[in-house]
Amino acid sequence: MPSLLIAAFSPLRSDARVLRQIRLFQQEGYAVSTLGYGPAPEGVVEHLQLPEEAVSWHKDRRLLILRQYRAAYRTAPVVRAATELLAGRAGRYDVVLADDIDTVPLALDLAPRGGVHADLHEYHPRQNEELRRWRYFVAPYYRWLVRTYGIRADSVTTVGRGIAQEYRREFGLEAGVVMNAPHHRSDLSPTPVGDPLRLVHAGNGVATRLEVMLTAMDLVTSGATLDLYLIDQGDDYVPSLRRRYADHPAIRIHDPVPTDQVVPTLNSYDVGVYSLPPVSFNFRWALPNKFFDFVQARLALLVGPSPEMAGLVIEHHLGTVAEDFTPQAFAAAVDGLTTDGVAAAKQAADRAAGVLCAEEQVAGWSEPVAALAERARR
Repeated sequence: MPSLLIAAFSPLRSDARVLRQIRLFQQEGYAVSTLGYGPAPEGVVEHLQLPEEAVSWHKDRRLLILRQYRAAYRTAPVVRAATELLAGRAGRYDVVLADDIDTVPLALDLAPRGGVHADLHEYHPRQNEELRRWRYFVAPYYRWLVRTYGIRADSVTTVGRGIAQEYRREFGLEAGVVMNAPHHRSDLSPTPVGDPLRLVHAGNGVATRLEVMLTAMDLVTSGATLDLYLIDQGDDYVPSLRRRYADHPAIRIHDPVPTDQVVPTLNSYDVGVYSLPPVSFNFRWALPNKFFDFVQARLALLVGPSPEMAGLVIEHHLGTVAEDFTPQAFAAAVDGLTTDGVAAAKQAADRAAGVLCAEEQVAGWSEPVAALAERARR
């Protein structure tokens, strides 16, 4: 049984992408150990739990300004904590799967017998480029991480084609693509189209991701309604939305539902909506979990013209792409929806659900990790 360590600086039990990796490799017969925040995921051989006080994003600002990037990495609280947990484990694992660039140096330190697979969840050097301070001081650090460590990974995957192309263009890094698709829900089918149309969005309660859609609903004339299931980020934004839309005739703010209930909850609606203004490179090329949740829920889709999302909507006939990222364009797209068009898009989602699912995507992890495990046996 090959041994595999999956390392991520995230709470593993709520990180959908990492959980898919854990379950995949358990099913494929690996002895899976994990490093991350929170309690052990079910069924792992060993879990190395990062302390909550070791905040994953904290770095020494002075070292970043001085461009002493190696020291900035090694002195980061989460890296120090992980280094202590991993002490004495060099050469123990056949393969290490490093989630995101921050864990790749630690994976290389472990010198696994077969090698390191890096799964990069976004394009890190432009992660928060809309913030000037981040662009000047943190972006060069992430470019250094990719240039120094990312290119040493034995194999690499990322979440979308646009991001893979940028890694290739900027660093010569060849990355396969594993989209953030959930498992196929064969138990669900399209529901009858409502009158008025019922729009839905589920995700984090972040202003930059919601205001276009919310503002647009005041411009919609068709009578369509919008329900939002929002995860409170700990600021006052979601509570402020509850106050702002308490008496709104077309907008309802709901508490989030458990992860395993998201898709069944969405299934009762008609159209999944998301318009994400491209304020950064990663926003422009976003292809988030919720897109695939909408497909598994057998909804029609209405999205802004983000290349990855729009491309799949067009390819699979899943619904409508707004002309631009303004509230006016979004409202026009909503008003252009018809019962027959939505019904046809829901049927198209039913067909696409068997393709845009984890079962079809995970070969992008399975094959390179299997190759590394085979190398470890030689």
